Amino acid sequence: MVQAEQGAKVVVTGAGGGIGAALARRFADRGARVVVNDLDADRAKAVAEEIGGLAVPGDASSIVAEARDALGGTVDVYCANAGVGRDGGEPGEPLDEQGWALSWDVNVMAHVRAAHALLPDWLERGSGRFVSTVSAAGLLTMIGTAPYSVTKHGAYAFAEWLSLTYRHRGVKVHAICPQGVRTDMLDASGSAGDLVLKPTAIEPEDVADALFRGIEEDRFLILPHPEVAEYYQARATDPDRWISGMNRIQQHWEATR
Repeated sequence: MVQAEQGAKVVVTGAGGGIGAALARRFADRGARVVVNDLDADRAKAVAEEIGGLAVPGDASSIVAEARDALGGTVDVYCANAGVGRDGGEPGEPLDEQGWALSWDVNVMAHVRAAHALLPDWLERGSGRFVSTVSAAGLLTMIGTAPYSVTKHGAYAFAEWLSLTYRHRGVKVHAICPQGVRTDMLDASGSAGDLVLKPTAIEPEDVADALFRGIEEDRFLILPHPEVAEYYQARATDPDRWISGMNRIQQHWEATR
């Protein structure tokens, strides 16, 4: 079994700050050799220098080969953490096709492309670990941003499919689904984020803590906010009541905008 410990070769995308940087630091603290990826080359290099890792800046959709080479030919753990939060426009407003396309590409297809590149080697040697930073929005939903909510549902579904398809062949998959986390993305979430996410927001380091507990317990679903499990159960058992409750939050948000 691949362990998140001494000697593991780890890639973290979107690691120039926020959750990604916290994950990169935690893996490095455990003795892993870490590739730090980010679109912002300066931020990637800064985190890599801080942790004694390797910076591989660029698009998260296409860095597996370069990251693998930087790590000497092997990736043990891949953290698909890069993500975007975009407003795709409400019904009746001009549709932001570009925002939708970018959300699909980064939040879903980057995970698919990474898995496609990693799986042949992992299946051949019978081990590998794929960590998908999803969001509670992928289990529940989020007001005010259809592209983020929809694509995070997709990211969760893909992680779930990977796990059920390959776990018996040694591939471990974890889906991290926090609510608000004090990052640049939360700061950019506007009044909807202020209303729904900021009151219970946690630090990126808390997400890293939750991931490593989940790895130790061999859990697929990682919930840094434990209350999300209750919300998810309520949504599944009575979807009409759940949607009505979320609609009340939507109405409150509209009244305060």
